[in-house]
Amino acid sequence: WWSYVLGERTTPRLKQYSKIISVDGNLASGKGALAQKLADKLGMLYMPEADTFYLDKMTGEKVPLSVDFNGMCSLEKFYTDPKASDGNSYRLQLWMYTMRLLQYSDAIEHLLTTGQGVILERSLFSDMVFVEAMFKQGYIRKECVQHYNEIKGISICEFLPPHLAIYVDQPAEEVQKKLKQSSKSYLQNVPLPYLKSIEDCYKKSFLPQISETSEVLVYDTTQAQDLERVVEDIEYLKFDKGPWLEQDDVTYHHMRMLVEDKQNVATLTHIPRFLPEITIGAHEYDEKYYAYKSLPGKKYAVGYNADVGDKNIWLK
Repeated sequence: WWSYVLGERTTPRLKQYSKIISVDGNLASGKGALAQKLADKLGMLYMPEADTFYLDKMTGEKVPLSVDFNGMCSLEKFYTDPKASDGNSYRLQLWMYTMRLLQYSDAIEHLLTTGQGVILERSLFSDMVFVEAMFKQGYIRKECVQHYNEIKGISICEFLPPHLAIYVDQPAEEVQKKLKQSSKSYLQNVPLPYLKSIEDCYKKSFLPQISETSEVLVYDTTQAQDLERVVEDIEYLKFDKGPWLEQDDVTYHHMRMLVEDKQNVATLTHIPRFLPEITIGAHEYDEKYYAYKSLPGKKYAVGYNADVGDKNIWLK
């Protein structure tokens, strides 16, 4: 706030490639390799796909904390038992949406603070393909989808969509063949119907929606390996649609104020709804709370009264 009052402005930093670009595709489609090479070529920041431990990376943990402090969910368990009765599948999906939300806020903060563009593997705008695919395969209940859509509705509206969405199109059958060769055993048996559902949701839901506000480029896996072609296609884009065109230094200032406050960003996913998949009892909450408190390096800020304060506010 003081920087803005004292004359700092965002628009002078923005150059040709001061953009947010998301590279999307099915599992093992080569989107990560394309995103990294493209970032190197264009002088942009590459941000790999957020995982369940993204929060630990944000807060500088030397080693990832227990899943008890990272969404109480497991990606490995999802792929080995997607219909687990303990609600792991939806807990995982909601946690991943929150991680993507935080990562996207990091990307916008970097763009507005430095002027350097950012290339992401997936984003919160494409996260919905997994919810749709999970529901189609019977992994989550209709009430979970409704809860997700409500949270998405009150959070995604606070952020501008990517300037460009690149989709790497690989048939689900080929994706499954590549996964069977993965070094991670839990990825070797991902069901083909689930992979097909992800592909269908990308093509029938995500791409039509994102094309209304963002530029879109689609490549098959062979075309995606031709980096020079992709760069040339980006250079030809006009970037003449979407809400980014309506921004000025005042709106950029308010945007920076939001994305720099990660606590505020995270609370966008909090709504007072009872859902068994994401609810724990008071005794279990206290048990995990005190377990977190006992971890090395965790302490209250100076002057904070732990006996009367909010248990959720922690500083390292």
